[in-house]
Amino acid sequence: MCGIVGGVAERRIVNILLEGLKRLEYRGYDSAGVALLDGDGVIKREREVGKVQALADAVAASGLNGTTGIAHTRWATHGGVTQANAHPHISSTEIALVHNGIIENHESLREQLQQDGYDFSSATDTEVIAHLVAKTANSTIRYWQQFRFQLNNLKALTAQSSWNHKTLIASLLLVQVHH
Repeated sequence: MCGIVGGVAERRIVNILLEGLKRLEYRGYDSAGVALLDGDGVIKREREVGKVQALADAVAASGLNGTTGIAHTRWATHGGVTQANAHPHISSTEIALVHNGIIENHESLREQLQQDGYDFSSATDTEVIAHLVAKTANSTIRYWQQFRFQLNNLKALTAQSSWNHKTLIASLLLVQVHH
């Protein structure tokens, strides 16, 4: 089962996020990742296959730092256990997103996004959401109305976190799935 930790603080948050992931280790996972918004407003990310400690070591080596961030432990459902498939996923250098759940219609959404010019670097359904949110954020329609519209197009039970311009967005989505 996956785990999500996110936060906004006045101080360096990466250690808080890593501690949150360590407390979720009992749930089982195959990879872990963290994304932070640095002092210049740039999203920086580290992802590792394996234990949270491997992620903590990578974060320490990279000097990853910021006051807003999201972190995730993943149990693979779409795409293999690889660093590329570990969360968070980034779209348009503006959106970092983590997700728990399964997007049942991710293949058709992926095809549509690819036709719209979005490139995919993973085999996950989660990257589809990141690109949908980025597409929404880039539209001329009011952001929140369009964001809600895009979420309503997903067929899933999911929890997600992402941010854009120092705003942490958390959403719990429950949609009835028709078989």
